[in-house]
Amino acid sequence: MFEGLKNKLQGIREKFGKSIGDAAGPDVREVEKLVAIPAPQPETVLKPVLPEAPRAPVEPEKAVPVPVKIVPVESKKPEGLVSRFKSLVIERELVVSEKDIEEPLTDLEMVLLENDVALEVSDAILASMREDLVGKHRKIGTSVDEIVSTALRGALLRVLGDGFDLPAYIDSHEKPVKILVTGVNGTGKTTSIAKMAHHLMENGYSVVLGAGDTFRAGAIEQIAEHGRRLNVKVIHHQEGSDPAAVLFDTVDYAKAHGIDVVLGDTAGRFHNRKNLMNQLDKIRRVVKPDLVVYVDEAVAGNDAVVRAKDFNDLVGTDAVMLTKADMDSRGGAAISIAQTIGKPILFLGTGQAYGDIVPFRPATVVDELLGVEK
Repeated sequence: MFEGLKNKLQGIREKFGKSIGDAAGPDVREVEKLVAIPAPQPETVLKPVLPEAPRAPVEPEKAVPVPVKIVPVESKKPEGLVSRFKSLVIERELVVSEKDIEEPLTDLEMVLLENDVALEVSDAILASMREDLVGKHRKIGTSVDEIVSTALRGALLRVLGDGFDLPAYIDSHEKPVKILVTGVNGTGKTTSIAKMAHHLMENGYSVVLGAGDTFRAGAIEQIAEHGRRLNVKVIHHQEGSDPAAVLFDTVDYAKAHGIDVVLGDTAGRFHNRKNLMNQLDKIRRVVKPDLVVYVDEAVAGNDAVVRAKDFNDLVGTDAVMLTKADMDSRGGAAISIAQTIGKPILFLGTGQAYGDIVPFRPATVVDELLGVEK
């Protein structure tokens, strides 16, 4: 997932490391090598130890030969040049300047934009890198790659936000928790609802589906088929009926049967279809959802970010699900949406099966992008 961006970021990390290393100068790099050399062990010499002289004179004819004992002792050899040099520089620090990282920052900006990261999000990442690196005191011998990786990881986590723990949300709210799912035509919204239902049931929650897409031909049959395969109840009316009424009845059913979660489907729509956007606003007023989840394709890149912002501005959004994340080598939408609309990503769709859905964990995604092994 996001392999193209992952490979580019590895190259960027190396450029930052080389630039900062070159700024330190060849002499300092040689010192860093010396710091890593183990200290020489003291040499030993053999020194004879003679016994104490006898207290009384011994007659020559009665004298006995006295053995000489040899014991090792440390020499007092003067400290070597390397050792003295190391002691002088071991506490020395280097300070990273803006000039040291100017070129790799430009390269990072190009990588982010080429991988569909929104301009304002790219600017936020670069600003975070500058803040974390410029003026950074680095002791000689400290890994440059570690410093760069920490700064890049922090920058990405800042734009991705904290994520969203759906089970914790459900557990802390009155049942049923009402989740209204919106999105653009053809982005896999109805299938995503089925994946959410499967995921929630796998985690011990009961679910009912509301066939609120009464506009598109075949939409009711599609969600009903998902319900049959998952063994989940689907509430529906006839095609062309009022979607607000369908979802209102779905909530009533959930209350009467002690269901934990209502997942309400809606017709796919573009923000410029005023009649459909007004209809969505009516659904919100009638159903009063706890969460509105916007669904779009990860492979749509910046288009997905723009559409998410439009939906959020017009009808509001609480979280986002991105489909086809397994087909997205760039990752721009996943990185950009949370920062752009100020709302977390809830799930990533990673395939065709019901189980191909991954709760979005920002730290896990960033570690994967940076090649951190667990």
